[in-house]
Amino acid sequence: MSSTGGTEDVLHQVKQFWSMLDDLSENDPAAYRKFIHKQMKEGAEFIAPPELHSCLCTEMLEPKKGLLYINICSWKRVPAPQDPSKPLPLCAGKLETDTNESHGLYTLLDVALNPAVLEESKKDKTEVYVLALSFAQQQHGLRLSQQYSVISCSPKSSPDDFHRRLGFQQQPNTSKPDAAIQTPATLLQQISSLRSEKQDEPAAQIICRPAELKKKGLIQVISTTFVQPQKPEHQLEVKPDIAGIPRSIELTVELPNVCSMSECLLRISKDDVLLEVEDVYYLLLEFPKTVNEDTASAIFNKKKRRLTLKVDVL
Repeated sequence: MSSTGGTEDVLHQVKQFWSMLDDLSENDPAAYRKFIHKQMKEGAEFIAPPELHSCLCTEMLEPKKGLLYINICSWKRVPAPQDPSKPLPLCAGKLETDTNESHGLYTLLDVALNPAVLEESKKDKTEVYVLALSFAQQQHGLRLSQQYSVISCSPKSSPDDFHRRLGFQQQPNTSKPDAAIQTPATLLQQISSLRSEKQDEPAAQIICRPAELKKKGLIQVISTTFVQPQKPEHQLEVKPDIAGIPRSIELTVELPNVCSMSECLLRISKDDVLLEVEDVYYLLLEFPKTVNEDTASAIFNKKKRRLTLKVDVL
């Protein structure tokens, strides 16, 4: 009985809704078009996936030692704060622990904020970083190192990975040529489907944390020490020919926190080479021999996270 009653209630609400739209389209076509456009825009924003904004790396001391990576994401599904004095909405996925040869034991956490929050934090990103670190400590009972670094990407940081951890599922495209022609039965079926989808608990939850961290004292939980770009491990070699005459120079640089060559800024002159990865690595070296910069070639090995530069000696 209750199931039938629920179905009748939904159908009654649908009829009222369509009746309201019919009246609006007849009496005020401009308002009707504005309403439909607004609903379509909001719907598209709601189903848009989260996007990776930045990534933090710190050392986890308790309950287990290892690295903690926090992926900070921009997601329109997370509500924007309405008042600076009220809690800041934050969507978080579940902790995921894994291990590999290059990182050892590590833990991943994804947190998502409304794009407006991240846009406002462009001038001072520290507060967002501290919010994410404080949340990890207080929500999951972790004890973290007092230092963190901003890196380009974390392990398992593909869109599919953090979509899964945040509980985002891409809606299948069910559009058909005759989708505009809806019968009450098909419309009711779609609405029932939407209602059942809403009843499924996603992996992520909306969790509120105070927006004004400094006033609430949370900012003292973690040190905001920013780690300057580090000098990566590297090896510079002069390659001679059979007669022992220097012919080329080879530079190999280990870049464990880099995912692709596009993240690297590489500049070469006849006397030196500069390699930069914003906020992560900085390397400036003088060549032991004058080189022909026009002959330089660089290859990045994604599997080994290693950059190899070769250039001929003049």
